[in-house]
Amino acid sequence: MNDKAPSLAPAPGDGKRGTHGYLGYLLRQAATAHRQRMEKALSGLGLTAPQFTVMTMVEAYPGLSGADLARLALVTPQTVSVILANLERADLVRRTPHAVHGRILEVVLTEAGRALLVDARARVHALEPDLQADLTPEAEDAVRRWLVAVAQLAP
Repeated sequence: MNDKAPSLAPAPGDGKRGTHGYLGYLLRQAATAHRQRMEKALSGLGLTAPQFTVMTMVEAYPGLSGADLARLALVTPQTVSVILANLERADLVRRTPHAVHGRILEVVLTEAGRALLVDARARVHALEPDLQADLTPEAEDAVRRWLVAVAQLAP
């Protein structure tokens, strides 16, 4: 016997979770759904979405500080420190003192990190067609411009 009460909360697409909801809420709802799909896609690799994002940024922008990585990965500096420690423990990244500024640690992907990132990127990129499915190229371009504009509103 299932003693769990049925949920009274509307499903995505219904009520305030649908097209009449607040844009900010709908944006967060969509981002959360996409992150859950990313987590599922990456789970077989033992990698989380934030770890994937940090590794992607380390590869794309060499020499970033922890604070810069945190901003790009959309996490706190404390969280990026934990992520980097876990990635380093797994031999996916290496942190070495900066040649000029010894207190700054430069982060680079190890060979194992680069190989894992290739597999992870393929899994995450495989989610893109679902996001693009109902969009014409013009609509996709408009969505991309809008998302960038929203991000630029940040203080």
